[in-house]
Amino acid sequence: MALNLEKQLLFYGSYHNDPVNVAIHVTCVPLLLITAIMFGTNTPSLIPLPDWLIIKNLPPNLGTITCLLYSTLYVLMEPVAGGFLAPILLGWTALANHLTSTYGSTANYWALGVHVTSWIAQFVGHGAFEGRAPALLDNLVQAFFLAPFFVWMEILFFFGYRPELKGRLDKAVAVEIDKYRKSKQRTQGNGEIADGPVHSNGNVKEL
Repeated sequence: MALNLEKQLLFYGSYHNDPVNVAIHVTCVPLLLITAIMFGTNTPSLIPLPDWLIIKNLPPNLGTITCLLYSTLYVLMEPVAGGFLAPILLGWTALANHLTSTYGSTANYWALGVHVTSWIAQFVGHGAFEGRAPALLDNLVQAFFLAPFFVWMEILFFFGYRPELKGRLDKAVAVEIDKYRKSKQRTQGNGEIADGPVHSNGNVKEL
């Protein structure tokens, strides 16, 4: 997956254009990410480190490593936006480590409930409002990686960040959605077969 910001946002944006569906994702994607990280904090430390290198509530378990990986890739993709998001992700991860170490299974049960509910809400958003299958059905890895950053960029766009990029993306997304709808119409048109026997010349005789 190339770290091309505009290309990646275009891919994800073409699946998330309906305002209601976007609002659902802005709400649910952060919940999915933080609860997924919380699940990862249940693992032991995966990298042996001396005590003086270990930061409180950020032991090198799967949750913390996942957070660092996401943060690094986001900074590489867009240094300013990624740089602002990275400390937020680290804060969330520290909170997740604190919750699992303090409350154990209770925290995990709550996280599981939030996680499942968020997934259901997103599928409802795609089915009832967007009218298009989620991006993860076309590119699982790309969708999982892009979703949190897409939501973050949507928030930044709302507050006026990089309006020229926002304008280019809106135009490009409109083109991609138009292509998708035309392709869907052609597919549906080709799938419609008239009732009646077919003659050797390919014509259909109406009954």
